[in-house]
Amino acid sequence: MTETNGGASAPTTRRELHGAPSSEARVTRLVIMGPQGAGKGTQAARLAELFEIPAISTGDIFRANIKGGTELGRLAQEYTAKGELVPDEVTDAMVRSRLGEDDVSGGFLLDGYPRNAHQVEALDGILADLGWQLDGVVELTADRDELLARITKRAELEGREDDTPEAIARRLDIYDEQTAPLTAAYAERGLLAKVDGIGEIDEVTERVVQALASELG
Repeated sequence: MTETNGGASAPTTRRELHGAPSSEARVTRLVIMGPQGAGKGTQAARLAELFEIPAISTGDIFRANIKGGTELGRLAQEYTAKGELVPDEVTDAMVRSRLGEDDVSGGFLLDGYPRNAHQVEALDGILADLGWQLDGVVELTADRDELLARITKRAELEGREDDTPEAIARRLDIYDEQTAPLTAAYAERGLLAKVDGIGEIDEVTERVVQALASELG
């Protein structure tokens, strides 16, 4: 990391992360994970801007396919119209299609995928077929009480009556149950960067950048 005259660490730059000018910089392929309320969407947008790569959320992929009337979009809509979960295979196919678009050749930041062990394997296969591999996986962490307070406050401001403390707690439980095996798998590969998501937005972004430096440097 760059140091100031006083010895304190200065903000890490994109060039420092890659160790080369932008013309020679490595492509950056990342996944970001985090429970509701941890600021994942905000950090995904900031990292996408910093690394000059598209932030790709599963929600955006679904909406684009449905709006575009694609075969996958129509299929997904059939399930959601019945109140059913869209099968992994449909989601996998949407992600594969999205990662095949031109704007992804310089890298990407996946938000909301993978969500389970099957999708980890599916993503591995998609990337292998493209001749790519992940550079890193960011997991934003936060104290549970802080998350509950954040989400409850947001629900009150937005008038979400269905966001009861019990419902919020259950969603956090589900996240923990589903994500623990994924983060463990990526940790074994040496790809996981766990970052405290609590604090000022700029501070959290800098924590993420520094945590990724060892993976991308």
